Amino acid sequence: MRKYLLTLLLLVGLTPAVAQEIIDDEGYIAEWDRSRNFNPHDNDSTRQNKEVPKGIYVWTVDRKFGDVRPAEVDTLPHLYPNTTLTTGKFGDFNTLGNNYTARLNRIVADRTVGEQFIFTEPYDFFVNAPDKLHYTNTLSPITNLSYDNCGDKTNGEDHLRAKFAVNANKQTGMGFDIDYAYARGYFSDQATSHFGTTLYASYLGDHYKAHVMGSLYHEKTSENGGITNDNYITHPESFEESYLENEIPTVFWQNWNRNDHQHLFLSHRYCIGFYHKTKMTDAEIKAKKFAMESKKEKEEKEAKLNADSLQLSIDVLEKEPEVPEDSMMKTDFVPVTSIIHTLELNNHDRIYQAYGAQNDFYANTYFLRDKSGSQDSLFDETKHLQIKNTLALALLEGFNKWAKAGLKIFATHEYRTFEMDNSIEGLPVMKKIRENNVSIGGQIIKSQGHTLHYNATGELWMIGEDAGQMKLDFNTDLNFRLFGDTITLAAHANFYRLNPTFYQRKYHSKHFWWDNGDMSKETRTRIEGIFSYRKTKTALRVAVEEIQNYTYFGMSYLIDEENETRKYLTANVTQHSGNINILTAQLQQRLRLGILNWENIITYQNSSDKEVLPVPALNIFSNLYLDFKIAKVLSVELGGNATFFTEYEAPDFCPQINQFAIQENPDSRKTLGNYPFVNIYANLHLKRARFFVMWNNVVGNLGNKQQFLTPHYPMNNMVMHIGVSWNFFN
Repeated sequence: MRKYLLTLLLLVGLTPAVAQEIIDDEGYIAEWDRSRNFNPHDNDSTRQNKEVPKGIYVWTVDRKFGDVRPAEVDTLPHLYPNTTLTTGKFGDFNTLGNNYTARLNRIVADRTVGEQFIFTEPYDFFVNAPDKLHYTNTLSPITNLSYDNCGDKTNGEDHLRAKFAVNANKQTGMGFDIDYAYARGYFSDQATSHFGTTLYASYLGDHYKAHVMGSLYHEKTSENGGITNDNYITHPESFEESYLENEIPTVFWQNWNRNDHQHLFLSHRYCIGFYHKTKMTDAEIKAKKFAMESKKEKEEKEAKLNADSLQLSIDVLEKEPEVPEDSMMKTDFVPVTSIIHTLELNNHDRIYQAYGAQNDFYANTYFLRDKSGSQDSLFDETKHLQIKNTLALALLEGFNKWAKAGLKIFATHEYRTFEMDNSIEGLPVMKKIRENNVSIGGQIIKSQGHTLHYNATGELWMIGEDAGQMKLDFNTDLNFRLFGDTITLAAHANFYRLNPTFYQRKYHSKHFWWDNGDMSKETRTRIEGIFSYRKTKTALRVAVEEIQNYTYFGMSYLIDEENETRKYLTANVTQHSGNINILTAQLQQRLRLGILNWENIITYQNSSDKEVLPVPALNIFSNLYLDFKIAKVLSVELGGNATFFTEYEAPDFCPQINQFAIQENPDSRKTLGNYPFVNIYANLHLKRARFFVMWNNVVGNLGNKQQFLTPHYPMNNMVMHIGVSWNFFN
């Protein structure tokens, strides 16, 4: 841990205090602060009455081409307490009880297509993916510090996050994101500890544009395999003695999942185009007038502020510099063609280390000793390196009235290596496997304008292990006015024909071993439609998906209820030979009556084969709260939210592969659900600060003990959670 704290101190200490310029590009969100310093008697002439402009613009980029996509700053106070929980903002993720553990979305339509390295996917809430990171452009250096915690030093948790953003000039922005999360857990051998840091920068010039990010992560979780007998939670009266949470026996002790991974992402392009003059917008003219104020005028204002105790002269305030008519025009660069290069480098090292498990827990043993020579412990290790390069040629939309859409053609080369144990004379030896893939594709896109947008992308793999793969994506949305507001009709369709991931095809460890060389490609066909009406705050989503050769993880074991043990654990990867159809219908509705607000997300799901792909038929998130202000400055949300889903055979969790897996043994299957997870909160927002106090799982202390999101992994009883997030403008 010491090396990560040193990294944190080094980054903070070396952060440059870069001077800021007024950025008057069209669409820039800015707020001018003309107030005095907090200390009116500060004699430092470089700081006295210094105006600090406050404003930030954020965006994400496309992972393949680096296209800019506007985004919203993630500082909204609404539902801020829920964002600190691994169960998600709307409570739709299954977890292992403790915060920051592995998770799986119950809404199948919201699950993403798997990456090659499966072991870090359950921690997606902690990782800054290249297409999710917010790049920034700021008027002044901005720092955000967030902290939340619950419990005490024995069983509580702490989460600290620091973000910093600064601009070197109008075109160049940079920043960092440091995240540390630690949860000790209320049950034994359940602690989680994650550390991550991300550095990023962007340059948006006329001819050259670039985005780069680098990140490193260390994720460590203690694995207890769940409690030995669910009756400790569901029927505590059946035991002669009462047990505290940390006294309940668990399957494992001294077992850990460790992931160390590093990432580099670079997307840059050179644009060829022409310049032309256009008239400035009102916002740009206002910003330019502000910038043209002379030094003498500023000194006059400062003198009046000091002399009249902050009573500004109306004449001075109303006086604005005259701007020549010619200066009302601006010169814009119109790109016509771009040459794009994108690089991704991902390096992973995963270890499963274990010392304690119940007798006869594993059904199979493939080599006797680990790397230290011990016969009793586990040290399963695997490594993965991925280097992906994409080269694209783009004809950009909008360079003239006939270019209604943009066109791209591209080619991608991907180099992958994997290392894992092989059994040679009873001892594990690391073996390296190399794979190369080449794919080509194209895109047609229309993103400009307000009425119609669409994006169609196709990619075909020509050479390598994944030869024959195909991905087709189509997205469109139509926006039009009705009864004084905007209605949006959106649609998404895709066709994926994908090779199972490497670790689905091949995995070697001390107790799990498979080589599935004859697996077929998995085919997914999906159509989705979304209707949203802002005036009534209504959104309706319907999705239909068909999956052929569905590939999934399964696990099986026997339960000895008399001795409270599980025996003969096996895990494998299976392909379902038939077709599976999934229907998803989701309604989002927010109602408001005065200060009373009630928002609901109701999701219906149906799977044609619930043994292979189980889903809850109904999943509900409901949030009822009062929204009001105190003294016109303190915003308050006071209420509670609940998550409820109907009973189903939820996936179990297999720590040895860090994956959720289908319960394959009919004799040991568990059903979960029909239990409300309720949080009560007070969420407040004052100027630049968000802070909250929340009581999680209040029903857990009222006698209802069906509090499981994953079989054999009970959720914590009620606990008070507090947090604060503060923005600083330097």
